[in-house]
Amino acid sequence: MGTPEKINDLERKLEDAMKGDPERIERQHNAGKMTARERIATLLDSDSFVELDALVKHRSSNFGLEKKRPDGDGVITGHGTIDGRTVYIFAQDFAIFGGALGEAHAQKICKVMDMAVKTGCPVIGLNDSGGARIQEGVVSLGGYAEIFYRNVASSGVIPQFSLILGPCAGGAVYSPAMTDFTLMVKNTSHMFITGPDVIKTVTHEEVTFEDLGGAMTHNSLSGVSHLACDSEEDAFDALRELIGYVPQNNMERSLAYEYTADEKTEIKELDSIIPDSSNEPYEMRDVINLIFDDNLFEIQPHWAKNIIIGFARLRGQAVGIVANQPSVLAGCLDIDASAKAARFVRFCDAFNIPLITFVDVPGFLPGTEQEHGGIIRHGAKLLYAFSEASVPKFTVITRKAYGGAYDVMASKHIRADLNVAWPTAEIAVMGSEGAVNIIFRKEINDAEEPEKTHQQLTQEYREKFASPYIAAEMGYIDRVIFPRDTRKELLIGLERYGSKREERPKRKHGNIPL
Repeated sequence: MGTPEKINDLERKLEDAMKGDPERIERQHNAGKMTARERIATLLDSDSFVELDALVKHRSSNFGLEKKRPDGDGVITGHGTIDGRTVYIFAQDFAIFGGALGEAHAQKICKVMDMAVKTGCPVIGLNDSGGARIQEGVVSLGGYAEIFYRNVASSGVIPQFSLILGPCAGGAVYSPAMTDFTLMVKNTSHMFITGPDVIKTVTHEEVTFEDLGGAMTHNSLSGVSHLACDSEEDAFDALRELIGYVPQNNMERSLAYEYTADEKTEIKELDSIIPDSSNEPYEMRDVINLIFDDNLFEIQPHWAKNIIIGFARLRGQAVGIVANQPSVLAGCLDIDASAKAARFVRFCDAFNIPLITFVDVPGFLPGTEQEHGGIIRHGAKLLYAFSEASVPKFTVITRKAYGGAYDVMASKHIRADLNVAWPTAEIAVMGSEGAVNIIFRKEINDAEEPEKTHQQLTQEYREKFASPYIAAEMGYIDRVIFPRDTRKELLIGLERYGSKREERPKRKHGNIPL
């Protein structure tokens, strides 16, 4: 065979590898899903994708597999760019073996994960798979374990993103669960350890795919997923936006973009945003959106709504936001809110993204359900995460900062760099009424007019202690500021503390309460 024939042979092989089965592709489209190649082309910059291992075939001969050896073995791998930044990517192809993972399939994924770490680039997984390839038995399980090991080894080194674009069952769910962000598509994405049929057999429960492991289930009930998108195109748009806040790897600083809009100086709306009554709720997102360049890019908006997490920009600089939400459960910290915020704080710390915390917290949510569910253990996660974080940490106390929750929410005592409070801040062990009931119980009971005495003592306590000024006297607050100056204060903080370096004792790792 001469050179022209060899070149023609290569062209034919590559053409065959890219062609796919028209019937199976049509079935994918009828199910409301793109093909693996269409997904890559939609997500990445135009003509940027470079495919690897297109001609890989499996080597199994079990159960007649030797007669079915499609090119690529059910997964497309390679690298490309998003907004000009290099990413590594794999996309499972449901049209081949139902996207099931076998030995060769796993090796392809492992290769791009290894290359992503070597080159310091994010890795993206487009998951659409029925799980392990049963015909390959334990070899398939070994392939999953190799991927899991790399997820762990890559954690905190490069950002890892998972898009669930179809089924994700059995052991397959653990890889996305260990990545930094998981995005799902409503109605077409499903994640579960065991499907409805097995559950019915074992526990006699009847449940639909959607209720068991659909996008909204994992975004509102389990907290497994971070974003729920209306379509695959929306998921790709969300991922492109999300990746714009995140550096390439843990050695790079937080991303900064040129800020071209007119500079916000005094934001007078903030001076009147806190209600006069300390028990009246307000929308913390309104506070955040007024202060930063653009609206908050919120993460996990449907789960643990009493705390807000997400990304924003401050004069172009990407920052992470953690904020109590007074309009939900009065902003109390509970089990889910603590876990949600803790993992986000650790992500920001791993990738050098400054943290800004907005505090309006009356305490931890009381009740037997919380205590028996381990609020002590889960609340400690957030305390641990903030204490461990060595990135620049800025805290704004807008209203309530009570009890242990004051300590946990990035207080000066756990080494926040800049702590400011609005004049509406109430920093105390507990609310005024509860404190008075404890401190002055005898005086109130012995008074001729107990109710009047209680009101009087409550007012006196509130004026003396329900303010930021005792904390300011102690140096626990760096500045009491006008709300309208919050953006300006944070910008100064970023400028002063952006080059912060914090040395910690060398250790293998800490033992976070899990």
